[in-house]
Amino acid sequence: MSWFQKLQQTYDRCAGLEQFASNPLPPPCARPQDTQICITLNRFGGFSRAELSVKRETPILVTEASAVRSGKSPAANPLSDKLEYCAGDGEICGFNPAYFSRYMSLLTEWCDSQYSDPKAMAVLRYISQKRLVADLLGQRILTLVGGQLQRIKPERSLMDPGDAWIRWRVEIPGENLADTWEDSETFALWEKFESSKVKSDGLCMASGTLGRIARIHPKGIRGGRDQAKLISSNDTQGFTFKGRFIDADQTASVGYIASQKAHNALRWLIARQGYQAPKSDQVVVAWAVAGQPLPPIVAGSDAIVPLNGADRADTQPEQYGGDVGQLFSKKLNKLISGYAALLTDRDDVVVMALDSATPGRMAITYYRELSGSEFLTRIEEWHKHAAWPLNMGVGRHFIGAPAPTDIAEVTYGRLVKGKLQIDEKLRKVTIERLLPCIVDQRPIPRDLVLSCARRAMNRAAYGVGQEYWEWERTLGIACALVRGSRREERYSMSLEEDRSTRDYLFGRVLAVAEKIESYALYLQREEKGRVTSAERLMQRFADHPASTWRTIELALSPYMAHLQGGRGRGLVYGWRKLLDEITAKFQGNDFTRSGRLDAEFLLGYHCQRAALNPKRTASSDIESPDASDDTTPISGDLQ
Repeated sequence: MSWFQKLQQTYDRCAGLEQFASNPLPPPCARPQDTQICITLNRFGGFSRAELSVKRETPILVTEASAVRSGKSPAANPLSDKLEYCAGDGEICGFNPAYFSRYMSLLTEWCDSQYSDPKAMAVLRYISQKRLVADLLGQRILTLVGGQLQRIKPERSLMDPGDAWIRWRVEIPGENLADTWEDSETFALWEKFESSKVKSDGLCMASGTLGRIARIHPKGIRGGRDQAKLISSNDTQGFTFKGRFIDADQTASVGYIASQKAHNALRWLIARQGYQAPKSDQVVVAWAVAGQPLPPIVAGSDAIVPLNGADRADTQPEQYGGDVGQLFSKKLNKLISGYAALLTDRDDVVVMALDSATPGRMAITYYRELSGSEFLTRIEEWHKHAAWPLNMGVGRHFIGAPAPTDIAEVTYGRLVKGKLQIDEKLRKVTIERLLPCIVDQRPIPRDLVLSCARRAMNRAAYGVGQEYWEWERTLGIACALVRGSRREERYSMSLEEDRSTRDYLFGRVLAVAEKIESYALYLQREEKGRVTSAERLMQRFADHPASTWRTIELALSPYMAHLQGGRGRGLVYGWRKLLDEITAKFQGNDFTRSGRLDAEFLLGYHCQRAALNPKRTASSDIESPDASDDTTPISGDLQ
């Protein structure tokens, strides 16, 4: 259970650190819960006031049973709980009196022990009066009509009042802290009381210590409504251990406090820095055991931000000739070095992916442990080798590697009202396949590269307007995947005039043809957004380049004739000369022989198109790779 030990170590090293003061780790025997009603008492348990206010992720005390309670096992929490548990006068509203009895019994047991807490004593005195519903009615928090409580509206939506969670404030003279959910002494006393209730000890195989063994493990790891567990309970009804052991105690035993720490740490990490696929149970999280910051793992290069503002202050642009990737590599190395300054070889980094096939069972689908430098090296390698000038839409133009979720969308998505939409199962599977490529440096799956490339070649499937920008995004990501899957070729992000492969040259030829026709249409003031012959026949050109080029060349003739008779005479001469130069680079019968083009065709097309449409960025003197893009490098000083 290496993952369990790493989570426990993370909790021990990160709990109480000042850098996490705004989002602290919840203490053992506690879990986060959204609360809706705040009640203030005095030290004698007298009612002061109540207010309807939502507080997200309020730490509440729990028992081993209440942490996983359901309708079949309605165990009570010791302090904060739902209104139907805390209200002794709830019978007039139809509340189950057994709920209040469980709540009252547990709180009384705690307050009668040697670990009693003054704030808990005040709450016990108050609920013993059995007037909570009456006081809330008096404060107009609740409304009773015909013997029925009306639904309350703590936020935008209505909810049943019995399901509203209560949090308590106890004002004691001389104490500045009245909020019970922030009182560390209250949490510490409850932890001691909860740990002392069970006398039978056992060996915790995660920590190697003797103590209370966890019989039930927490849920709610990915959110408050998550019912799935990583460790199933060894019950005698479902017989989780059946077929392997005679009784539950023969299975791997985990200490109660160790289980609380590990699950709280994982829940905290996921909420703080994890990636969770939309409408999916998939979660990917990477963390340093000592709590150092890490670059995001399931994200594009534009999501890597500097750790301080020093890089942003660099206003002196540097001159680079040739490959625009030189500047990108320098900037990326500078950002990664910022993380490396805090992360050493001795620091452990863990990458974990979670998913669940059923609502109640969760599994670890991917797990890796790496040293800090090894993790950063692999992240840098991915973003460096899969980098390409990308146009991801309005406000998101950068040079770098695309995010796995964007790769999934352009590879398997379908156009719906001008936007690419993807089934979440396909998105999840694609991320699972790409995660080893990022962390383990495995090759990008060939079928993924080819599928994305074929989509980019099918320009005719995309129209104009919003659909055109979706094609631009698809084209850039396809080039990034081709470049990342063929590292040995060392493709440049700028035009390589000395590269003489058949596929690359045909891509350049098509880009020149597209430029000639689009410029002629611009001068003729043709309908905006009209697709050129080169764009329309792109898919056919990729399958039959020699024969299709003849069709495109004939379609260009009238446009070139028009340009020669006007102000485009000099440009036409230059473009004709460029076409001749490219054609002369074909070797043997490469130009005339049949056979479809490889995905490398897109690299030549994209680079030649960028070279024909130079555009300077605002932040440097290098030329942008695409005139239609306001290309911006990855975030930080690269913007």
